[in-house]
Amino acid sequence: MGQGAEFSVEAMDPESMLAATWEKVDGYIEQSVVHAEASLAEARAASDRAGLPQIAVSAAQGKFLRLLARAVGARRILEIGTLGGYSTIWLAGGLADGGRLTSLEVEPRHAEVARANVERAGFASVVEIRVGAALDTLGQLEGPFDLVFIDADKPSTAAYLERAVALSRPGTVIVVDNVVRAGALADPPPGDANAAGMRAFHDALARRSDVDATTVQTVGSKGYDGFTLAAVKG
Repeated sequence: MGQGAEFSVEAMDPESMLAATWEKVDGYIEQSVVHAEASLAEARAASDRAGLPQIAVSAAQGKFLRLLARAVGARRILEIGTLGGYSTIWLAGGLADGGRLTSLEVEPRHAEVARANVERAGFASVVEIRVGAALDTLGQLEGPFDLVFIDADKPSTAAYLERAVALSRPGTVIVVDNVVRAGALADPPPGDANAAGMRAFHDALARRSDVDATTVQTVGSKGYDGFTLAAVKG
């Protein structure tokens, strides 16, 4: 068995070895500084049992969102893309006293799982999950929000940005996930609607004079990707 294990490691290509290292480091980070509560692991497990796509943020990314919410003193948070509520729980844990979070989800089944996860985590009283296409439900909301997290269908991200800014105030922080697409952002391959959507999002961001932003590349258990951090100007 030992020889077989050695052979499998030696046989790994450099890309697989890198991915294994990223995952190992993420595991260390989660154990050492993230300290996710049990309800988050339960939310991920419940989402897996329900057959939801395994595309939620990592624990380290979720902790980043929670700390960001606390740093800006967020009393109103908007999340576009609920999935199973994993990131919702992280964000809700960063709300200021008396704060509320509104999350938008297009799939009724996902919203059902998310509501159960949010309730189990103890945040049902401060989280509202609305079902429907986000470009429709966004029109039903009143701002301003202090923090916006966009993690939904990638081709619509530029449109989500426009709506998010309209629901913001000077100083509102907007975070957009999965923007680098394993490097495809720099040169979207033909037919890659997700990479093209993120390129269109960056183009839209570059044209705006009312938003200051940067994009950061990341590696980890979610692979090679990145996020955009933007702040609405006064």
